[in-house]
Amino acid sequence: MLGACSDDDYTTSSSAWLTFSADTISFDTVFATIPTAMKDFWVYNTGKSHIRLASVQQQRGNQSGFRVNVDGIYLGNTTGWQTTDVEVRAGDSIRVFVELTANSTGDELTANAEDNIVFTLESGNVQKVCLTAVSLDADILTNPVISENTTYTADKPIIIYGGLTIEEGVTLTLDPGTTLYMHDLAGIDVYGTLLALGEPGREVVMRGYRIDRMFDYLPYDGVSGQWQGVHLYETSYGNRFEYTNLHSAFNGIEIDSADVNRNKLTLESATIHNCQGYCITSRSASLTLHNCQLSNALDDCFNVDGGNIEANNCTFAQFYPFDANRGVAFRFAGTSAPANIICNNSLITGYSSDELQAGDSLYTIRYRFDDCIIRTVQDASIDTLLFAGTRFETSSDDTPNGSAHFAKFDTDNLQYDFSLGEDSPCVDAANPLTALPNDRNGLPRDDKPDIGAYELTKQEE
Repeated sequence: MLGACSDDDYTTSSSAWLTFSADTISFDTVFATIPTAMKDFWVYNTGKSHIRLASVQQQRGNQSGFRVNVDGIYLGNTTGWQTTDVEVRAGDSIRVFVELTANSTGDELTANAEDNIVFTLESGNVQKVCLTAVSLDADILTNPVISENTTYTADKPIIIYGGLTIEEGVTLTLDPGTTLYMHDLAGIDVYGTLLALGEPGREVVMRGYRIDRMFDYLPYDGVSGQWQGVHLYETSYGNRFEYTNLHSAFNGIEIDSADVNRNKLTLESATIHNCQGYCITSRSASLTLHNCQLSNALDDCFNVDGGNIEANNCTFAQFYPFDANRGVAFRFAGTSAPANIICNNSLITGYSSDELQAGDSLYTIRYRFDDCIIRTVQDASIDTLLFAGTRFETSSDDTPNGSAHFAKFDTDNLQYDFSLGEDSPCVDAANPLTALPNDRNGLPRDDKPDIGAYELTKQEE
């Protein structure tokens, strides 16, 4: 039989204090009016005497937007935002849970959300845990349908629930600096035209809506499959992405078959990264890719079946970290229509020994890969005339190839920077007659341009 503690068992000594697993609970940046994920902390009694709390109070009550649960008791209106007579026995602990739905910021883009949880011991000692966040105002749209020419601006972040649809014959323009935060079930269905017109330093961003963290080292923004991606349907033509960063989707861009005599999509200085499906998958369409980074996909980074493809100064890098059964960096086939592929001054690399693969063909496939570096198996069947000036790297050739091409490759924290390291053989290896004048970041290429999307910034001696 367990005996209850009598009042005499609880200390009222002023030398008795609680300890906390954290003295501040910070939610970093959150969206106003949207509930956050839950955080928690522990309250410990490390002393030899039992402690009883006269009260635990949420100081600002319902004014701050925080919601607090102390050892299973919700501090709400019915309790006066407090609880009393909470026991923390010697050597024991209690757990406190905190959530936040930040109030609207009004006319301001950002506002501070602050509160305190006040622990008052029977001794009269008072201890506090601070609650803090920065709330960000956003335009929240549910199932928006673009039925007339429309421009989204960078005035506020835009959160999309349900999905965004652009009707046939209609154009949606995303101004420089616009960010679309897509809910996990949301995608962008394009029957008309999507123009994402960023600028250096003011890129258009398409990403998932979660701005918290899965783990301390890993934000949800670094996890693939956070939203559904962009789908260009058969009736969609003239799409253009400039200085645009699309990441952490399922399929980055899925492209339906179309008239190959009309341009379906032009990517100029664009990044598509960390996709749970493909970065780009296309069937019989006309595509142009200049200064593009397509990196880290569970399926292929670039998968085309038929169509007209022109790529120059691109980086196709397949180092998807979440599944070893990943696809390749660049795959092409001709089962749906003839394929015409021209790829110049580009880097095609990854973990495997063969990152450039040709699939089945029912139609003619014409291709050239000139002045590239390609991680693939070079054998006698390769027609060197179709790979003029191209160097082949192998899986045993990892220094300075493969992941060693790049400025940052941190697999422990899943952080990648696919700009070039100074030892990469891509440096000074592009064809100056065909290389593009500027790189992915809008920086000028020098008279010895580099292969891939990024020009190495050389230090003056």
